[in-house]
Amino acid sequence: MENSNIKIYQLEDGKTEINVQLDHETVWLNLNQIVDLFERDKSVISRHINNIFKEKELSKDSVVAKKATTASDGKTYQVDYYNLDVIISVGYRIKSMRGTQFRIWANQIIKEYLIKGYSLNQKRLEQKKEQLQELQHSVKILGKVLSYKTLSNDESTGLLKIISDYAYALDILDQYDYQRLEIKDTSGKETYQLTYDEAIKQIRIAKKAHGNSDLFGREKDDSFRSSVSTIYQTFGGQDLYPSIEEKASHLLYFITKNHSFSDGNKRIAAFLFLYFLERNGILFDKNGNKRIADNTLVALTLMIAVSRPDEKDTMTKVIVNLINRNN
Repeated sequence: MENSNIKIYQLEDGKTEINVQLDHETVWLNLNQIVDLFERDKSVISRHINNIFKEKELSKDSVVAKKATTASDGKTYQVDYYNLDVIISVGYRIKSMRGTQFRIWANQIIKEYLIKGYSLNQKRLEQKKEQLQELQHSVKILGKVLSYKTLSNDESTGLLKIISDYAYALDILDQYDYQRLEIKDTSGKETYQLTYDEAIKQIRIAKKAHGNSDLFGREKDDSFRSSVSTIYQTFGGQDLYPSIEEKASHLLYFITKNHSFSDGNKRIAAFLFLYFLERNGILFDKNGNKRIADNTLVALTLMIAVSRPDEKDTMTKVIVNLINRNN
C-alpha cells in the first residue's frame, strides 16, 4: 500500500482511524490498490465497481480517470484510477474485516455531521492547540520584556521580528498538516567544540573591546563552566542537543539564565552564541547574510532573561527556528 493515498488503522482502543492524503480534494486509487486496501480478491472488487456503475450509484465518467502507469515489465499502460466516491461505495459493499473497519469509521463521521453539523479530527485539534499555546507563551514573554525595561527602537524592532518570524514558522507548519513546532532543517553535528578555557579567553578579548567595568566577565561561581559543558551532555551515547543550532540556542539560554558574571552576562551570552555559530560555519547564510539580525539577538536575549524556567523549551525552539537553514 506504499503508493496508495488512504490507509485504515485499528487503534489500541478498538476504534478505527482512516488516514487520507488528498490530491486535488480527492483520492485516486487503481484496482490493485483498492484490493490491497480492503484485502479482498480482485474479482470481488471488480464486481462491486461494475455494479456501482450498473446500478447508476455513480457516473463512471466523473469518478474514473485513466493515467499512464509503468508496469513491472517496463511498459507503460493506461490504467483506470477510481476516486474517493468509488472507494467509499466499495467500502459499504465489501465483506471483509477492512470493510467493516471502514464502515465503522464512516458511520461515525456521518453521525457527527448529522447530529452536530460538523466533524472534528481530535488529533489535529490537539496539535493545533499545542501550537497556539507555544505562540501564546512567546507573546507572554514579550509582554514581560516590555514591562522589564524601556526598549529602544532597535530592540522593539527586534521583538516584532521575533514574533513575526515565529508566526511565519507556525504558518508554514500549519500548511504541513498541522504538525507541531519542531526542530528541523538544522545543520547537523558541530565541527567545532567550545571549551571553557576557550570561552574564557574570548571573554577576555571581548572585555578589552567592549567591557566598561572591572566586573565585566568576572565569574561569581562555577555556573559558567556548567553552561558550556551542559550543551555537550549525552544520554545513552547520543547528544541531548544533536545539532549546531540546538547547542547554540541552549548555550545562549544557559549563559543568560545562569547569570554567572558580576557584569556583562547578556552581552557575554550573545557574543559567545555568535562566536559558536561562526566557528561552526553557520553564522551567515548562503547569501552572506547573518542568520539572526543584531537587534533580534538583543531582543531575544532580553526575552530569555525575563522568561520563566518552564518556558525554556519554548525559548530554545524559537531560537532554533530563527537560525535554521530556512531562515
